[in-house]
This record gives sequence, C-alpha cells and structure tokens, in this order.
Amino acid sequence: MHATTMLWTGRVLTGLFATFMLGASIAPKLLGMPVAEATLAQLGWPAGYAVTIGLIEIACLALYLAPRTRVFGAVLMMGLLGGAMATQLRAETPLFSHILFSLYLGLLMWGGLWLRDAQLRAMFPVVRGAMHSG
Repeated sequence: MHATTMLWTGRVLTGLFATFMLGASIAPKLLGMPVAEATLAQLGWPAGYAVTIGLIEIACLALYLAPRTRVFGAVLMMGLLGGAMATQLRAETPLFSHILFSLYLGLLMWGGLWLRDAQLRAMFPVVRGAMHSG
C-alpha cells in the first residue's frame, strides 16, 4: 500500500474510533445522560461512576490523539478497553456483540495508529510468506 494511502486510511480509522468513543461512550457519561448510569448499573457498577470513567476515557483519548503521546495513549486505552471487556464477561453478556466489542474497538484504534505511524509499522511488521524451520 502506498504511504499516503496508508496515512489517510489510518487517519480515517482513528477519526472513526475517536468519534465513536466521544459520541457513544464519553459524552453520555460526562453529560450525565441517564443511559450511561443505567448501562453501568446493568453491568454491576455502583451509582456515581459514570463521570469518573468518562474522564478517564477522555484523558486516554486525548493522549492517543496527541502525536507525541499516541502510543502511550493507545496502551492506556487498551487497558481501559480490557477492563470493559472483563466487566462484560463478568456480567455474562453475549460474546460477539458485547464481550468482544472492546476487542473490535482496540483493533480499530491500533489499526489506525499502525497505518499512520511508520515507527510502529517497523516495530510490528506484517510478514509475508511461509516460515520454514531450518
């Protein structure tokens, strides 16, 4: 894939991830929307955690979107998504639509970063061809 195409595809994926996180997760929590507290209550969280989780999410997202801290932000965000996955697992929600949703978001987030960051691609290259033992 051409470098410019990879860069723009990565930016689009990053934009989709950021838009989803802001619109579907962070905003409802920080704006005090009843759906945020209700969803957390269904998952076993005590009342009053929505704003705190929203603040953690927005801090991780800001670090991910800032060029100098993008990898650190991605690592922190993946930790957050792992916690969300554990919560879904503990609540015995459906596997593919709920439990693994954090994994899907993580792949979108890392995919966008990998496509727009040559250093990350060098660290985690896609290797073509069969491996043979010698």
